[in-house]
Formats: sequence, structure tokens, C-alpha cells
Amino acid sequence: MLPITVGIAPFGIIAGIAATDAGLGLPEAVGFSVLVLAGAAQLAALDLIGRDAPLLVVIMTALIINLRMLMYSASLAPELAHLPRGRRLLGSYWLTDQTYAVSIVRFRDTEVATVDRWWFYAGSALPLWVVWQLTTVVGVLVGDAVPAAIPLGFALPLAFISLLVPTVTDRPAVVAAVVAGTVAVVAAPLPANAGMPLAALAGILAGWVTARRGDRA
Repeated sequence: MLPITVGIAPFGIIAGIAATDAGLGLPEAVGFSVLVLAGAAQLAALDLIGRDAPLLVVIMTALIINLRMLMYSASLAPELAHLPRGRRLLGSYWLTDQTYAVSIVRFRDTEVATVDRWWFYAGSALPLWVVWQLTTVVGVLVGDAVPAAIPLGFALPLAFISLLVPTVTDRPAVVAAVVAGTVAVVAAPLPANAGMPLAALAGILAGWVTARRGDRA
């Protein structure tokens, strides 16, 4: 998890800066970060808060962006179904793009020795949670001191690309990635970040159709 935590650190600083720009103090920024724990949704919500958008609009925007978590959790459910409900609830709170990516790859790798899935999941999630909260604090406290010439935002797409590439291992996955990426770019102007769930659904459908055709062949 070390390279992944290094990759999300600039993202956490950006979230802290955004919280300050939206008028939040340190306690509010940290509380917001602990409660939401979703970088893209946090940035979108903070931007709306800074514009004095209605509360319902802020909440719905965050929910729409985070719809991908519904797909992640459904994918992980069979792998963690044996756990007590309390652990599964804690796992749902800890769920992030990065934790999902490393966990699902490990759980489904038949060449890897059996691992204690809960402790592997927790071991991938907890460092990310700690780094995210600490870097959010850093962003709030020293955000104004970060030179504008340092492209902190560039770390975000790099982090996601590093997670995506190892999971694209067959034709349906390639088709899903290409279709979802294309739709995400084309649908980017849609309001409330609606292009993201639309792209996800398009990618799932494309991958499913490709897999079905392969089965028939």
C-alpha cells in the first residue's frame, strides 16, 4: 500500500485546501473528511458548499458520484460474506477505489495462497484512511503555502491509472474500460457529475455483452 498512499497524499492536501476555500475551519474540515471519506465526492461537495448551494444538491451530488461504491461492495460481497455483520459494516465505511482494487485482485488470484481476507482488507484500508485524514489536516493548515506551480492535482489521475491497468486482463475488461472512459469524457459536461455513473453503467454493459458473445463463441 505504500506507493498508493504516496499517490493519494497530494489528493488529501487538495481536499484540505478545498475545505478551507469553502469556509470550513479545521474541526469542520476533519469531520467532513472522516464522515464522507471519498475524495471526488468531497471535492465536488466542498465546491458546492463554497457556492452556497442548497443542502439537498450537495448531498445528491455526493451520492451520485459515490454510486460506484455500490458496484464495488456488490463485487466484494461474496468474498466477505462469511464475516460478522459488524466487520462488514466497518468494511463498507472503509471502502475506497484503492482498497477495492488491491483486495479484489488478491481475493480472486488462484495462484496466491489463501489469505485471511478480513485482515488483508483491513490492512489495505487502514493506512489509506490514516494518510487521508492526516493530509487533509496538512492541506487545511499549510495549503496556502503550497506553490501554485506544484501540480498536486496531477497525482489523482496517476493514482487511478495505476489501479486500473493491472485489472484489465482480458477482452471484456478492455472493452469495459474503453467504453467507460469514452463515455466519461463525452458526458463530462453533464450537471452534478452525472457522467460518472452513466459511464460506469455503459462500461458494465459493454463488458457484459462482450463476455456473453465470447461464451457463445
